[in-house]
Amino acid sequence: MDSIEKKVKINETDLSELLGYNDLYLTMLESRFQSSITVRGDTIIIRGEPSEVKVIEKTLNELQYILSRKGMLTSDDVNAVLQFADSTMPQVQGNASTISLNTVVLAGKRESIKPRNQHQAEMVSKVLDNDLVFAIGPAGTGKTYLAVALALAALKNNEVTRIVLSRPAVEAGESLGFLPGDLSEKVDPYLRPLLDAITDMVSAEKFKSMSEKRIIEIVPLAYMRGRTLNNSFIILDEAQNATRTQMKMFLTRLGRNSKCIVTGDITQIDLPYKKDSGLVDVERILQSIPGIEFVYFDKTDVVRHRLVADIIHAYDMNDLAIHGSNEKSQE
Repeated sequence: MDSIEKKVKINETDLSELLGYNDLYLTMLESRFQSSITVRGDTIIIRGEPSEVKVIEKTLNELQYILSRKGMLTSDDVNAVLQFADSTMPQVQGNASTISLNTVVLAGKRESIKPRNQHQAEMVSKVLDNDLVFAIGPAGTGKTYLAVALALAALKNNEVTRIVLSRPAVEAGESLGFLPGDLSEKVDPYLRPLLDAITDMVSAEKFKSMSEKRIIEIVPLAYMRGRTLNNSFIILDEAQNATRTQMKMFLTRLGRNSKCIVTGDITQIDLPYKKDSGLVDVERILQSIPGIEFVYFDKTDVVRHRLVADIIHAYDMNDLAIHGSNEKSQE
């Protein structure tokens, strides 16, 4: 659906009181809705899907009314108004028995994001019921895309206050030191899939605003050391390229009221020694801990171009043929 722009002029209200100290209330609004909300002088500009823009305008009017009546606003006032906001996205709730292929995870820019197969539905269910979920399977099964949608849904529902996305910057044929540009430009190719997933769900303007306010962070795995991430939804993508030491470091960043999804494909390890992958033996180490779950995808779950599943199958058959040939030569 096409986006619209609505300008709301604030005349008889103190804008700083309406938006909160350090724009706290504005940030709460931005986290709740998909639309972008910017301030120009005494005008608030809303850009987004028409029905949601209308809800935001009503929310702002209600907040102005409360402010004029009470002479002040509090976070509780804003939360109370948001609870009654007619959001375009139903909240994802339930467990394994209630999550289906019709469950809306997130109302995206173009269409609602729903599980596209049973393993994706299982992933949604396990993320809702657990704080740490590993999603393991081949490329093209929607692991990363669905993880980002779940993170944005949690942020929108005020379950977390920020999203932290990370990837190992593992060199596959090129060294970071020889790539052109500054550090940000060097790591951009490694983080690009995460950027693509987010900007497919929120507008570029919205993403820029959330990034500047550190509501969304996208960082290389090496920069996670020493941090404790509270009230966060954390995603580690391409985890097969994290070493055992890096995996332990990442998993121990989990703070209070946080959730984490780790995605990866153990058939595409780019580390010099595949046995060093932290994803390979993580199930054996963590399988007995309550609150940690695993979801396994296979080539039948591929949701990209129809040829992707055939390509994965062809490579699997080739690997089996090579493996069988090597065994015979050793006999």
